[in-house]
Amino acid sequence: MVAFTKGHGTGNDFVIIADPEGAIELTPEQVAALCDRHFGIGADGVLRVVRSAAIADGAASLAEEPAAEWFMDYRNADGSVAEMCGNGIRVFAHYLVWAGLATIEHGTTLPIGTRAGVRDVTRSENGYQVDLGRWRLDGGDPDVTASGLSVTRPGLGIDVGNPHVVVAVASELELAALDLQRQPLLEPAPPAGANVEFVVPGEPLVRDGIGHVRMRVFERGVGETLSCGTGVAATALAVRHWAGVHAPDHWRVDVPGGTLGVRMFPAEDGEHVALAGPAQLSFHGEVELV
Repeated sequence: MVAFTKGHGTGNDFVIIADPEGAIELTPEQVAALCDRHFGIGADGVLRVVRSAAIADGAASLAEEPAAEWFMDYRNADGSVAEMCGNGIRVFAHYLVWAGLATIEHGTTLPIGTRAGVRDVTRSENGYQVDLGRWRLDGGDPDVTASGLSVTRPGLGIDVGNPHVVVAVASELELAALDLQRQPLLEPAPPAGANVEFVVPGEPLVRDGIGHVRMRVFERGVGETLSCGTGVAATALAVRHWAGVHAPDHWRVDVPGGTLGVRMFPAEDGEHVALAGPAQLSFHGEVELV
């Protein structure tokens, strides 16, 4: 039997398994079984809590930041390995604090290793903030066909440690009409796939200097989720890009599971994007890995 904790960030939910010394080898089949909402615990993904020194992928994290003791080994619901998860890393940090494995005092930073590099987590007003690092326009900009959209739409490729394609829709009604039980078609298809976000601007777009948008997401390897942290960041970046040079650097993004904050700011290696929002632990238990 293996102990687990269930947690979520704005409804984006995870099975958390503490494995500090890297003794558990999770297969894709086991991850998919844990995440199955009918026959398993049910989740959008699995967070394995492992020391960076105990996992091969952690070597790069320690080389980048020797203080990055913990590594977020994140798997999508289908068992595939993912580079990064914006909601997941906040839940991961909250678990570390709850379990007494790390502390994050106000004004201090906790570095966490990920396959996208080391990410710094701090406390925020309503939970935790993570610096997602330098972002970039991904190029390619595929056309997107989705069930419920009357015509194919252009997408904007954005990388925030993992790949995203952001699509603007015309209205709240069009956003609601999307059938994201079916995977959107990207043409040309990105080599590693991508999360696809559909966004509608708020009315007005900017309120008191803060941009406001609403979005839904189809996550690579998962399907539609109530929230996607990196997708929220990519969405805010895309809308700012479309809005032009006078658009704000602070955004509120509404998702089906709640609201998250995004902030863009300059850093030595270029502009970074930060994501802030809540993280909660729901329950604990034991499960047999089969």
